[in-house]
Amino acid sequence: MDGAKPLLSREMGLLALAATGICSMLGAAINIIPFTIQRNVPGIGPNVLLAFAIGAIPAVFAGLAYAHLASAMPRAGGSYVYASRALHPYLGFVASFSQWFGICVAIGVVSYVLPNPFLRDIADALSMDGLAAALSTGSVRLIAALFFVWVFVAVNLRGLKLYTRTLVPLMFLMFALGGVVIASGLLFDQADFLAALAARGESVPATDAAPPTLGSMLAASAILFASFIGFDSIAQAGGEARNPGRNMPLAIGIAIVSVGAFYMLFTASVYHIVPWEFVAAQAMNQDVAAPGLLGYVLTPGWTVAIVCGAAIALINDLPAMLLATSRLMFAWAEDRVFPKRIANVNQRWRTPHVALAASGLMASGSIFGSHLAGDFFLGVDVLATALMVNFLLMCVSVMTLPNRNPGIAEQAVFLRGRPGQLVVGICGSGLLAVFLVSHVAKDLRADVPAWYFHSTVLWIGVMAVASAIFVYHWKKLRRLGVDLEAQFAELPPD
Repeated sequence: MDGAKPLLSREMGLLALAATGICSMLGAAINIIPFTIQRNVPGIGPNVLLAFAIGAIPAVFAGLAYAHLASAMPRAGGSYVYASRALHPYLGFVASFSQWFGICVAIGVVSYVLPNPFLRDIADALSMDGLAAALSTGSVRLIAALFFVWVFVAVNLRGLKLYTRTLVPLMFLMFALGGVVIASGLLFDQADFLAALAARGESVPATDAAPPTLGSMLAASAILFASFIGFDSIAQAGGEARNPGRNMPLAIGIAIVSVGAFYMLFTASVYHIVPWEFVAAQAMNQDVAAPGLLGYVLTPGWTVAIVCGAAIALINDLPAMLLATSRLMFAWAEDRVFPKRIANVNQRWRTPHVALAASGLMASGSIFGSHLAGDFFLGVDVLATALMVNFLLMCVSVMTLPNRNPGIAEQAVFLRGRPGQLVVGICGSGLLAVFLVSHVAKDLRADVPAWYFHSTVLWIGVMAVASAIFVYHWKKLRRLGVDLEAQFAELPPD
């Protein structure tokens, strides 16, 4: 590498790192997925909270694996670096490439649902009928979605100070407005909801709750597991973290515990007020979200507050996920398994501007894809598949790193004991394998309009593209006489 090249700067403290993980985890997951899941996993019924709790278990093991690896290898592009040094560069690249693809899809999905229904519902509640009608049109929705993506590409481009000043205040506002939902669960119950429903001349359909099957619980838990995956974004910022050996594991722990508690309280509050039978019936006909469900019992003002909180949660996803995707691309380029110019760093703001622009373009493509597909859940499923595979590799990496790269393994400051590493690696990889098999089986059995609506097929296609890219650059490095074994026995430059 040219010594004159500008480098990423280590300016992210504990709060910024934790906010990156928290804001990547909260968003559509908290406001939509616990309720829309009644359609995607029919029969889950009143067992959503149990499925959430089960889904959290492999997330905890994956979080411990990430915390250990992050303390040993604090570099940009975390998961790629971890797998490439603990397993093999090919596995690190193709798994992180599918992860990059999945997160870019998620950025597009979030941007696409933000104008409609969330901003549209705010306009409706404020009697801004013209704006609400405009946001419901396809062209305005597309333009608005693209606007949000590129605004936050610009925020990320301008450096970590602006990124932190944007993300952290929005995170606290998101928690405050989301707290309205939790407080509502203490003030209202299903009797209040039924009374409000009767006043509108509606009723809850009679539905018998069948005992949950193992298949339905695993399928639901695998989808809800995806709600916990955002802490991976913390690992991608490893090259910009201050005191990374301490702050990165701590930030991952803070993100998992705080978001996990918030998920459970939020979801429990909504289902405490709204009967699951009503949620299931609504989900079969339309996308449902927490604000729309609680609008039956809350005043218009509080409903607007909840919708605003949901919109802010979605907005917060964007800068954090753009940071994660751009740092993955940066790390590939640093190792020269991707075009070298992607690793260019802006001289003034010390950010990977080419990688940020490329991630923004990919997310823009996802926006158009969401619009054509008409179902954002396809993007959620692709992301879940990609990240389950990636998390599985992280758990395996915990077990293999001491043998493959003992020098790097010695640098870990979290989970240093071998017995603890084996527990995390074995339990985490085993649970994630079960979830992955269940998730893929559900997807392949799904009745979809065309073969390309199977997320597994799309993911396999992405892996094939990644393999072709890797083989091309790997052969190129060999032709140049690069000692590949030596290169991947060391960490990228700090």
